[in-house]
Amino acid sequence: MYFKKMIGEKCYLSPINVEDYEECTKWINDMEASIGMVFASGLITPIQERQILDGLTNTDFNFAIVDLETDELIGTIGFPKVDYINRVAEFGIFIGNKDYWRKGYGVEATQLVLDFGFNILNLNNIYLKVYSYNHPAIKCYKKAGFKEAGRIRESKQIAQEKYDEIYMDILAKEFKSIYIKDLVEKRKFK
Repeated sequence: MYFKKMIGEKCYLSPINVEDYEECTKWINDMEASIGMVFASGLITPIQERQILDGLTNTDFNFAIVDLETDELIGTIGFPKVDYINRVAEFGIFIGNKDYWRKGYGVEATQLVLDFGFNILNLNNIYLKVYSYNHPAIKCYKKAGFKEAGRIRESKQIAQEKYDEIYMDILAKEFKSIYIKDLVEKRKFK
């Protein structure tokens, strides 16, 4: 079961359901889906994935991405690391359901979680790491407003090639609210 915490036009963010561990295990072990992720080289069992999801539910700001029309799980998104003192968080997204690739769901889910991060958690900087060969992810992040902040050159070797690890970030002052601001405005006039 999913609960609509942040709602977009295509998808919504819900607390993670640990019972989705079998579906997530399939995605994580699918090399096509996980090749851009840090965990691509690992073998994840259903027991391990259940523990991972349980850990994500115990940290406050990780969500399931769910199709608004069908209530089908698409992936996960959130802030695996949050520095509350300096108001900085690391961002992560994994869309494991390949039926939803390149259709705008990643951009919308990213914008929703950024809105939550900047306007509810009052973060100032949200950053991510991505490998230079992951062109679809980089395109998604740029559409959502992230900018390249730096890179570690040739830090990833895969298929006999070397790739950079790119750091991207977005500041609160660079982000335009798409959801929270509308909710606040509606409350003002009631």
